[in-house]
Amino acid sequence: MGAGHARRIANGDIKGMALVAVADRKETRRQWAAKHLSESIKIYEEGEDLLKDAEINAVLIAVPHYQHPELSIRAMENGINVMCEKPAGVYTKQVREMNLCADMHPEVTFAVMFNQRTNPVYIRMHDMVQSRKYGSIKRINWIITDWYRTQHYYNSGEWRATWNGEGGGVLINQCIHNLNIWQWIAGMPKRIWANCKISQYHDIQVEDVVDIHAEYENGAIATFTTSTGEYPGTNRMELVGTKGKAVYESGKLTITFIDENIKVLTKTMQESMPNVPIKIFEEYQKESGHIGILNDFSKAIRTGLKLLAPGIDGIKGLSIANAAYLSSWTGKWVELPLDGKEYLEALKNKQEEYQSTTQMEKVQKTEVLEEYADRWSIRW
Repeated sequence: MGAGHARRIANGDIKGMALVAVADRKETRRQWAAKHLSESIKIYEEGEDLLKDAEINAVLIAVPHYQHPELSIRAMENGINVMCEKPAGVYTKQVREMNLCADMHPEVTFAVMFNQRTNPVYIRMHDMVQSRKYGSIKRINWIITDWYRTQHYYNSGEWRATWNGEGGGVLINQCIHNLNIWQWIAGMPKRIWANCKISQYHDIQVEDVVDIHAEYENGAIATFTTSTGEYPGTNRMELVGTKGKAVYESGKLTITFIDENIKVLTKTMQESMPNVPIKIFEEYQKESGHIGILNDFSKAIRTGLKLLAPGIDGIKGLSIANAAYLSSWTGKWVELPLDGKEYLEALKNKQEEYQSTTQMEKVQKTEVLEEYADRWSIRW
């Protein structure tokens, strides 16, 4: 992601933004930067060294997840504007600390790379709910299984698909986008129950299949189903309100309105199965994605206008993800807002569990190799 963002900025795709420097701990990535970027671009090995560069006034952080809050906080403390890749962090406690730092530095613009917020369809659904144009929410169903990934994808980095490196699977990596859109459109639920299946389709430590059930204060219910093991996948969201319904699938939004509140009609109409008049609208538009969010970030820094994806919102979708993990591990409903300390303790246990398992596997492999070596030595 860092390479893609660097190219966009270097190519002049982002108005008012110029690429000054990059940093990467991997020598091969620094070699890539030297080869593909301008000779004037400074190349650092450590992100913290880059943050000390006086020429820099904004930074885009695209590193493994656990470092997102650490580097974001360091940048804000240095007076540098921050665009942080998703997720904002792995657990809510560290993201809460990042948000607190942002509050202490109001002069700094802090955004998160929720590029799907540029999708006009999601924006339309968000505005509909906020305006209460189709009443209050009754039901939300989202099947989002078009995140298919191969084993090669997970093998591409040692940190991927591990509790110690990535902090989770499809929820924390791919679907943090969708969890953010879910709460952005419909608000935060009051409690979560989930089933997160580990390595259902891949040889990984973390979940690649998830089923979430949620409840809202007003009694509305929501379900969220995702996977990185289905192909071809589905992306369909139904949002049902008391005055209509919005269905998004395959890039198309279909909106159905009724003139009266269905809750009122249900109790007052003198017919058993009435035919209520409906109005249907269809829309299809493409999102501007990463370029749209980066342009929004640049504009906010230069003009002070409100961000489309403010960094402080990063904790919301992450709260749903953390609650889903905790529910799956305990087999219980988890109340929101989440107890960050309880989740962090559970995450540490999961990390230690897999750390000890990994170490045991290494010991077993070593013992096997030594045994074979002894056998060959005796035979020789």
